[in-house]
Amino acid sequence: MIKFLFLAFLKMIESDTTELKRELTDKLEKEVVAFLNTKGGDILIGVDDNGNVVGVPGADQIQLTIADRIRTNILPSCLGLFEVYVEEIDDKHIVHIRVSAGSEKPYYLKKYGMSPIGCYLRVGSSVKQMEPSMIDRLFASRTRNSLRNIPSPRLIEHKFAQLKIYYEEKGLTVNDSFLKNLDLFTPNGEINYIGYLLADENNVSFKVAKFAGTNKNELIENEEYGYCSILKATQKILDKLDIENKTFTSVSGAAQRQERRMIDSRALREALINAVVHNDYTREVSPVVEIYSDHLSIVSYGGLVDGLSEEDFFNGRSMPRNRELMRIFRDMQLVEHLGTGMGRILSAYDRSIFHISKNFIEISFPYKEDYTEIIATPPVTPPVTPPVTPPVTATESSLSFTLKQMVLLLEGEMSKNDLMQSLGLKDTKYFKQNILQKAIKLNLIELTQPDSPNSPTQKYRLTPIGKSLKESLLK
Repeated sequence: MIKFLFLAFLKMIESDTTELKRELTDKLEKEVVAFLNTKGGDILIGVDDNGNVVGVPGADQIQLTIADRIRTNILPSCLGLFEVYVEEIDDKHIVHIRVSAGSEKPYYLKKYGMSPIGCYLRVGSSVKQMEPSMIDRLFASRTRNSLRNIPSPRLIEHKFAQLKIYYEEKGLTVNDSFLKNLDLFTPNGEINYIGYLLADENNVSFKVAKFAGTNKNELIENEEYGYCSILKATQKILDKLDIENKTFTSVSGAAQRQERRMIDSRALREALINAVVHNDYTREVSPVVEIYSDHLSIVSYGGLVDGLSEEDFFNGRSMPRNRELMRIFRDMQLVEHLGTGMGRILSAYDRSIFHISKNFIEISFPYKEDYTEIIATPPVTPPVTPPVTPPVTATESSLSFTLKQMVLLLEGEMSKNDLMQSLGLKDTKYFKQNILQKAIKLNLIELTQPDSPNSPTQKYRLTPIGKSLKESLLK
């Protein structure tokens, strides 16, 4: 159950982006099509025309019914462009349908086809049929280079072990139709470019560069995260940014000390995920993160999606360029609700941090004014120490994705550097604290030289528990 989230920001009156319904009717799909074909909107079921919350009985079942009707009765597929959830207001339940504008217009009612009685637009607070000429024009300009329709450039077999582990960890279904349900095939039955981005191996890399000053004159660090599932790469970059976004102590009035981050954490996370999800990968250009001594910049390729104005963009109107990625990132709870990321960023910063051009969108986060730490100062890495408490065990479902990956990749005896290279990690401090020491504590791996934990020739191997876990993961 989702507690009241959006209604404080919505005008509880019908408009070009808000539709109020006292109860679920057979006109629902028509309303959804109209929003898909314009700039998106919100449908609130259980709210009357005057904006009064009346609630609906059996809201959870209505939620399931609505999702099934939208998936089944509207073409082209709009998975990733809508979400349905229940909200509670004054002990009454309403159903909230949030719809994004689609990039494959015209959307239409399946049973009527691409015709005036199947295609609709939102005009003010009403729904209007499309003229045949408009239907023809929209169809002629429909986005045809959607990643869903582009075959993967990888000619050898695609494997999706990482993606499946992510879904299993969330308790989501993984079966024989898993890849098909995620729209990872072209109309011809080949793995598409979205599948390529999500596969265990690909040639997509995200660069994180760090500079000594306020410009690019002195590069001090240049790391790449990628060549693996885009989900895994994104998580690794988020971990990297969490380390770089240092906490410092500032002194306010009356000599009060306050701990702060260089950058608002939620805004930084939203900006990175938006850059990954909405990037235009058709030109094989990936998002870039640049860290300077006074600001951090995230650049994505593609500019604004055709049909989305800057005002719509800043107002949080979502029009996903890659709806399949949006859906999967939402399944992984990396994205909360459509269009809410912009609100989180603008609640902490003003629009001036955005720089929008025809081909690029850059978000430049200035550091907090009283942050004085020199960003180039290398962190102190604590030595690896053996566990001082008896090791504990953990169930497979409780282990992180990276821990499972290390267990799968550990063959015989491997050094710390070998393990980091196999996992595609470069941050030694993060690896030691968040992966290596946890694996030792959980009795998954052991040191080959337990009496000399800091030996330069130290290596690690699987324990019997680790070997058993590996066998289970390989099944």
